[in-house]
Amino acid sequence: MRGSFGAVIGKYPSSDGTVQMGGDGIIKHNRKCRDLVFLVIFIAFWVGMIVNSSFAFNQGNPLRLTYGLDYKGNVCGDRHGNPDIRGLEVRYWLNPNQVYQSGLKDSQFKLDNARSICLMDCPTLSEDSLNWVCDYPEGDVHLSVDNWIDKNYDYFADLSLELRNTSLQLLGPCYPVIFPSVNVYWSCQFIARASNVSLRNWQQMGGVSIVENILIDESIHKSINSRSSVLKRYVADVGKSWPVLIVCGGILPLFLSVVWLLMIRHFVAGMPWITVILFNVLMISFTMLYYLKAGWIGNSALSPIIGQHDPYYQTSTRELNHLRAVAVLMTAVMIASILASIAIVSRILMATSVLKVASKVIGEVRALIIFPVIPYTILAIFYMFWFSAALNLFSSGQVLENNCDSNCCVHELGLKRVSCDRCCGYSIHYTPHIGAAILFHLFGCYWATQFFKACSSTVIAGSVASYYWTRGETSPKIPFLPVFSSMKRLMRYSLGSVALGSLIVSFVGSSRFILEGIRRKSKVGTTVPESRIGMVAYHCSQFCRRCIDWILKSVNQNAYIMIAITGKGFFKASEMATELIISNIFRIGKVNVIGDVVLFLGKLCVSLASAVFAFLMLNTHKYNSAHNKISSPLFPVLVCWGLGYVVAALFFAVVEMSIDTIILSFCQDSDEHQGTAQYAPPLLIETLNDQNEMQRLTQ
Repeated sequence: MRGSFGAVIGKYPSSDGTVQMGGDGIIKHNRKCRDLVFLVIFIAFWVGMIVNSSFAFNQGNPLRLTYGLDYKGNVCGDRHGNPDIRGLEVRYWLNPNQVYQSGLKDSQFKLDNARSICLMDCPTLSEDSLNWVCDYPEGDVHLSVDNWIDKNYDYFADLSLELRNTSLQLLGPCYPVIFPSVNVYWSCQFIARASNVSLRNWQQMGGVSIVENILIDESIHKSINSRSSVLKRYVADVGKSWPVLIVCGGILPLFLSVVWLLMIRHFVAGMPWITVILFNVLMISFTMLYYLKAGWIGNSALSPIIGQHDPYYQTSTRELNHLRAVAVLMTAVMIASILASIAIVSRILMATSVLKVASKVIGEVRALIIFPVIPYTILAIFYMFWFSAALNLFSSGQVLENNCDSNCCVHELGLKRVSCDRCCGYSIHYTPHIGAAILFHLFGCYWATQFFKACSSTVIAGSVASYYWTRGETSPKIPFLPVFSSMKRLMRYSLGSVALGSLIVSFVGSSRFILEGIRRKSKVGTTVPESRIGMVAYHCSQFCRRCIDWILKSVNQNAYIMIAITGKGFFKASEMATELIISNIFRIGKVNVIGDVVLFLGKLCVSLASAVFAFLMLNTHKYNSAHNKISSPLFPVLVCWGLGYVVAALFFAVVEMSIDTIILSFCQDSDEHQGTAQYAPPLLIETLNDQNEMQRLTQ
């Protein structure tokens, strides 16, 4: 490469103005700290993350994501409630007429204001009499909560005549069990067919009329199936399945990634074939598991009902529809992946020659296989903290009594009278700053992940460059433990540049989703919009999205290589990397394209294996019954897939960065020495300087 920057790699001006060729000069020149402002910004950002998380731990309660609120504003199952209702996790609506009223189209009465209580299980109907569910014991009812539970929540027989009369008016403190109900995601879903025995006994006792209508069923079902309720359950699923996340999102991808690296080292010729075949097998298995949970194969369809229920009663929720949509999507992806695999079969041999480069480097610098354990450990600690804070942040908010204009009265045992001014229920109120805090927390996870991945890539690039540019010198020139030498240079000089690069990647990556949304809204079907404004928006979003893809590729790989080698700031390193790539575009493109495809498939193999094992773990009895039941495997599986991909990316960066650094170094070495690389190690020359391989790389 020629131009105003001179040679990028191979010679570098030292502090005294002379030019050093290769050797340690390229790595150990007089460096200085770069982009310190962005390192300060990154530190300030972490302070903000800690403050934001402290707010979450102080205000949040993950129980709110799963369980409802009772008539006192307690979260069901909360031991800190009033009274202590630990173990009472099922929400039951006491007054069926209020449930019916909340289902009317023009009614101002909402289900949140209907009187509800927390129980261990949904109440059962009596075969020959009338069962009751009474309010929490207080006031003149001298019972402990345990005794109240032992009496099946029924102390109607112990009430005074006055309290019995108010109960018959559906004013409490006791309410009749007229309708059968089933536990659907910890809420008692009424089945709108009243028990003839219970209803007859109620009428004989002089109770007020109770409406029997399908709206009693639909009103509760609508509440359980709302978008906000489904989202809360999805987030709660992640918290309940934390053992699965640790095993399938942390331990398993770590093991598989190390095995893959070892196989690349010792069995490089067969790894591209194994990777392609394994990828397709995992893709088919992953798709079939979605068919299984969607109910299209076998008898393991997702069920929203917890515990025993009437086999004739069936209910469907959004979670099942989401699984079916994902199953259809995965079918299309599976077919496309199989066809793509067939298309690249003829290029597998080229991938083998490319992977040999990394194999030889890993064989020389053995510490590279172990190094990713360091960023892996840091990220694992960060993710445990982040997920814990995220659960509390999503469940933060204030439990406040609703402002309702409903005309209703109820007997309050604590007040010892019928009150008509406190019949509103409770709900969780979210303030606008909570939404901003959630977005900040999500962006923080993305930036931190990119930062640690960038640090890892920079250390690897520095290690490989040190290996390459000292290979032509005597052995003492090679730094002892090049990985730790590269880590030292990163920590001392380049953290600011890495912070800047990861910040740009985070912002650019986030903007891709916005641009994709603009593109989809401005595009009708598969046609370009006819209006001028629509055409401009469509083409601009397309152009910007392609530029973003190129920037991400350049920043993620080559800029960090140049930072590690030259010690320059981020923007200068990006400029130098871009100029070097442009001058050797054909050589680099031929080498990288097919190799990157195989490496990408390898990452997908690790992440898909993590997702498949997560599916299998979540399909056990532990996560399909009672307290630990998850509403859907969708979110935990996606989280395991994402974590598996991040772990694989950390370890596979050893191969990717080795290839990219070696190729960039080799290209510049060849340019500076009339086509003959002087500093390439013999093992590397054996692979890249082979006449047939060079023809394949340069044609």
